[in-house]
Amino acid sequence: PRSFSAAELVRAAPAPLQPYLRLMRLHQPAGTWLLYLPCTWSIGLAAAPGCLPDWRMLSLFGVGAVLMRGAGCTINDMWDRDYDRQVARTASRPLAAGDISTFQSLVFLGGQLSLALCVLLCLNYYSIILGAASLSLVITYPLMKRITYWPQLVLGLTFNWGALLGWSAIRGSCEWSVCLPLYFAGVMWTLVYDTIYAHQDKRDDIMIGVKSTALQFKEDTKQWLSGFSLAMLLSLCVAGMNCNQTFPYYSAVAAIGAHLAHQIYTLDIDKPEDCWKKFASNRTVGILLFIGIVLGNL
Repeated sequence: PRSFSAAELVRAAPAPLQPYLRLMRLHQPAGTWLLYLPCTWSIGLAAAPGCLPDWRMLSLFGVGAVLMRGAGCTINDMWDRDYDRQVARTASRPLAAGDISTFQSLVFLGGQLSLALCVLLCLNYYSIILGAASLSLVITYPLMKRITYWPQLVLGLTFNWGALLGWSAIRGSCEWSVCLPLYFAGVMWTLVYDTIYAHQDKRDDIMIGVKSTALQFKEDTKQWLSGFSLAMLLSLCVAGMNCNQTFPYYSAVAAIGAHLAHQIYTLDIDKPEDCWKKFASNRTVGILLFIGIVLGNL
């Protein structure tokens, strides 16, 4: 029986289209959620007291998240195609497997970025400039694993740009006392989930010579993740206080703390399947906070 999962939808697509859909990771939507959710937090916090978030903006940012995550994955695979061939988990990616050429992926990247620009141009001028400023991070992030053991930090700076952009799209500019703590919380969150993700590939990464926080932290990973989680929770509290959030918001922050504590306590960094399960469960973290923001605002 067929399901309505993203992977099934990609498999049901016409065969010539499937490599492009897999290149932008439509069959693995967890990463798109993790890019989109900080946008929803910011849009929700920027809503007027007693009001629901702007559904038009939520929809617009949803489309933008799909396109920009797809563009980021395309850039990543273009940089890493030779590395991907040497890692069991990534050897079947379209560029690494030779399903599409580098030129075809470059043309496809141009199409994704052009559509993303159309989405960005629907926003105010401040947000257009702010959104365009993130492109340098999108392009350079895939190179960081060659240079530093902290590529997850650069991913955090990239993936949580929506925490700034969502607010400016609603209000016309950033309220830094809210946006910066929210952005910092998102960066800390990314360090948690992407360090867990990186533990899947640590043996292959050592062999091919790429770096990650998983290799940096080694057996001390859980202590580092606990510190990042605490920093995230404190920053969320600061952001909430600076925009007069109410009890439901702080209840959601407490629930997130419990979720992260359970996630870290039960994590087995030597089991790739458990690392993937814990990584994917972070969608729940983001949704919990969004619900808390909406209820707190109401």
